[in-house]
Amino acid sequence: MIQLSIIIVNYNVKELLEQSLVSIRKAAKGISTEIFVVDNASTDGSVELIRTSFPEVHLIANRNNVGFAAANNQAMKEAKGNYLLLLNPDTVVQEDTFSVILRFMEGKSDCGMVGCKILNPDGTLQLACRRSFPTPWVGLTRIVGLSRLFPRSRLFGKYNLTYLDPDQTYEVEAISGSFMFVRREVLEDVGYLDEAFFMYGEDLDWCYRIREAGWKIFYLPETKIIHFKGESSKRADIDLTLMFYRAMELFVQKHYHSRYFYLPQWFLMSGILLRAAMTFLAQFIRIILPVIVDLLLLNISLVIANLIRFGALKHLHSYLTVTVVYSSIWLLSIGIMGGYGSKKYSALRSSGGVIIGFIMNASLTFFFNQYAFSRAVVLISGCLNIIFIGGWRFIFKLFPRLGIIQSRGTFGKTVLGRRTLVVGTREGGQKVIEKLRSHVDGGYMISGLVTIEESDMANDVNGIRLLGTTDKLDEVIRHEKIQEVIFSTDHISYDKILEIMSRTRRKGTNFKLVPRNMEVIIGKASIDRIGALPLVDIDYQFDRPLSIVSKRSIDILLSLMGLLLLSPFYLYTRFIKNVKLITKNIVTYHGNFIRVSEFDQSDYHLKSWIRKIPYLWSIFKGDLSIVGSEMIEYTDETKDEKRIAMKPGLFGLVQLNKDSAMNSEDKQRYDLFYLKNYSPVLDLEIILKSIFNI
Repeated sequence: MIQLSIIIVNYNVKELLEQSLVSIRKAAKGISTEIFVVDNASTDGSVELIRTSFPEVHLIANRNNVGFAAANNQAMKEAKGNYLLLLNPDTVVQEDTFSVILRFMEGKSDCGMVGCKILNPDGTLQLACRRSFPTPWVGLTRIVGLSRLFPRSRLFGKYNLTYLDPDQTYEVEAISGSFMFVRREVLEDVGYLDEAFFMYGEDLDWCYRIREAGWKIFYLPETKIIHFKGESSKRADIDLTLMFYRAMELFVQKHYHSRYFYLPQWFLMSGILLRAAMTFLAQFIRIILPVIVDLLLLNISLVIANLIRFGALKHLHSYLTVTVVYSSIWLLSIGIMGGYGSKKYSALRSSGGVIIGFIMNASLTFFFNQYAFSRAVVLISGCLNIIFIGGWRFIFKLFPRLGIIQSRGTFGKTVLGRRTLVVGTREGGQKVIEKLRSHVDGGYMISGLVTIEESDMANDVNGIRLLGTTDKLDEVIRHEKIQEVIFSTDHISYDKILEIMSRTRRKGTNFKLVPRNMEVIIGKASIDRIGALPLVDIDYQFDRPLSIVSKRSIDILLSLMGLLLLSPFYLYTRFIKNVKLITKNIVTYHGNFIRVSEFDQSDYHLKSWIRKIPYLWSIFKGDLSIVGSEMIEYTDETKDEKRIAMKPGLFGLVQLNKDSAMNSEDKQRYDLFYLKNYSPVLDLEIILKSIFNI
């Protein structure tokens, strides 16, 4: 006799599904179990994965996406277990999850359904794992924001039961559709999921019908799962929002029409429509916000340009007739360069758009007299626009690094890489770190390894810092300012991972998993692929004529500015303190060396930046660069070291990641990445990151 039937509906989440099934295998040991996977016409190889790697799974491969409810019903009609579990494919269960819930269900005959504690990828509680039905009052508190303002209030916090202890067991009205553990008698009593709900609302509707039939629903926090929410529903935000609110409309019409007869139907529906309108408005503002900010800055630059050119704003009114044309051309140019698409926070793309727009606007002043008010104003405002338009995007990219906001994208990954910690055994963790280091543009700045056992803390492994054991993880995260924690699942149980996540909850820190095949990293509704990458790419930005000219121009400009600004420090150190200059030989990519000077600190302890002031003259001459490869002193051991064709520099990607104890191959990957992706903005990011350690 089969005790438990597990049903998973999958849609294009092969890697997450694989990880989920691996965790199910472990949790199902000693329990008579059958597993169903209903695939809704995936195109990512999910069906092939099931057939080759999980032959014990009952696969139902649909030719079309029939929806979540209908797909679950297909499997439930074939299931034979005394209990059924509806489980999302983007979940990972503990080893004891099934046994704990089975034991609870068998001790409570009036319990029809159970949900467990569900964690987000950052270790926080996923609020939807225990909730109330959206009655008019509960919906109102949610719409106007009272549930968020007063989460601890029993009156206002009913939507997600935020006033209740998440570590206590109690009866609830509804649980999350990502994990619904149901007694077979309930299925026979209330029937299957309502297929009128395509994707959202079917879980809420089922919970409502179960309670109406006299069964109880419980929230059980004794066991936990991780839910990488959102990966299985990647569509346009507007489509998802429409689908969600249509489901809520259907729920209200189905269950509240007669129950709240004293409230007009339009009143109930107006609440749903108001909430939908607010959601759409927020999405619309999020989409057009870069355009609004750019338009504001374009006009500010025009005002400043008038002040600089004329010393007053008396001529500003003359430009009002053409500012619409100027602004439109600039905005259009930024848009063409991708500044309002998926790369809307790219300082490089937006700056390129400003330059193109400047050329077009400058042309207008030559060919159309009605727009030729002042070429100086156009020139000044164009220069300011490059600073403003690219600058605010760059500053915004710094926010996740400074902990002001959480990063939702992948911008600035390498330069502004996330400080990353790997948790696992010495052997497993070392393999993960080596894999991450080979994936230069993945955005992981490896801080070190946290081990499972105290015995693993004997010595550092191949230059990898051992930062402590898992019982000190929270302290390590705080001290090292960690943003990503990656678990190596090779020799660590899901029980241990979930236990660590539940007690280590820090704002801005995300937890991820590396499956045994080590080809992907799973976390926060995203999958980072870390398969082998080619080390050589023919198309290098660095070798283009424009890049060569801009690189040298920036070196000359910045070194000259540095020599002028820092000359007092140089003169004081050299002639007042009488600190001598010494000569060092620095290896070049030719296998030769160049001579550079720096202050001798054998007699005086000088700060690093003062000691290196003489380097600026070498940069001005062209021997060094502001941003370049690592500066290595010429010796018999280093003279034959393989180097990338790039000048040594004060700053660079290798220098930024020097704490990661890289080997020569890792350094070459960073240098190659720099050559391939060179831009003046990338140089600026590296310089700022190096100076301010952000």
